[in-house]
Amino acid sequence: MMTTDRTAIRRRLAVRRTAHRPPWGGRKAGHGSIVAPLTAAVVATVAVGVGVVLAKTERDRRLARARRTRDRRFALLSTERTADGFKRIALGQLDLAIELLQGEEAVPGEQAVHETRKALKRLRALVRLLREDLGEQTFARENAVLRDAARRLAGARDAEVILSTLDELLRHSGKLARRPGVRKLRRQLTAERDRAAKLALGDTATHTAVLGELNRARDRVAEWNLAGPTGEWSLLGSLSIIGPAASHPTGPHSAGIEMMEPGLRHIYRQGRGRLRRAAGAKQGKRARALHQWRKRVKDLRHAAELLGLAQLARRAGALGDILGEEHDLTLLAARVDASHGPLAGSKRARRQTRKALLKLIARRRKRLRKQALREGRHLYRRSPRRFSQRMRRTIAG
Repeated sequence: MMTTDRTAIRRRLAVRRTAHRPPWGGRKAGHGSIVAPLTAAVVATVAVGVGVVLAKTERDRRLARARRTRDRRFALLSTERTADGFKRIALGQLDLAIELLQGEEAVPGEQAVHETRKALKRLRALVRLLREDLGEQTFARENAVLRDAARRLAGARDAEVILSTLDELLRHSGKLARRPGVRKLRRQLTAERDRAAKLALGDTATHTAVLGELNRARDRVAEWNLAGPTGEWSLLGSLSIIGPAASHPTGPHSAGIEMMEPGLRHIYRQGRGRLRRAAGAKQGKRARALHQWRKRVKDLRHAAELLGLAQLARRAGALGDILGEEHDLTLLAARVDASHGPLAGSKRARRQTRKALLKLIARRRKRLRKQALREGRHLYRRSPRRFSQRMRRTIAG
């Protein structure tokens, strides 16, 4: 055996081994494969990457939700120009109504119709506030579109209101509620409510037509040009220079207050006039006069909310609730008084039940009318000019 062979064997070298494997002494205890740590590193890197993507997605989702909430806030923001704010609010309310009708919001169908009508009423109040700036032709067109859309969705809501009004009326009158005729009336109203709700939810033709009108209205609103002469004023900027004694603001910010003041004064003047009509209305015309007054009170409430006048909004809202209950009782009375009213029992029993119900409704309506007129005289005690001046001072203060 050659010396070189003996030396290799002595050093325990693997003469005929493959070149890539180390000698026996080269493989120390504890050395492992590099595959497992490399795989773990790759998995960890991928996990971190996925986590970053998910976190960014969640952040974007939250930002989008925050922007949508901001855009749909029914109030002017201190950081935006007045014209931009009014346009944002109009588009936000239209988007809300459209998404509710399309079923994109997680709201039950009946509630979705109700919330849609509320959004349209808020939008009509805004259009009234901007009446002078929009121009009479634009105002008339948009007001009519929004009014007709809300009316086409009103059927299911009216049936629900009549039923809930009966329940509230009978809540403190247990003896009358137990009469067979009243129980039958309630079953009939419940059935009518369910049928109306089913028709409203399944009436795709009506929903499609209303959606088309609202989408076209949105396209027109997106083209609104509400900027004043300077185009750079905001709500706070327009009012911050107005002191208690200022009656005609001037300067670069005057357009803001001048833009909204005529509409607010007009809404207030209309409500004041409807109050006088309601107070002097005869028996046969009183219900309609009160209902017309209620519409203007709700306009004042929405305008106050939009302008951040919280106290005025609360007072107008409370008065609107009183007038709303009175109107709901009027609808219920008409339903009970109908010659084909669904009351059970003999002819005499039906007549007695109908008389008792109408008497209870009349007493409640009388109390509500007195309360509404008292609250209304306090709310509308100022002239439109003095009211407008006070609102300017309130916002500026």
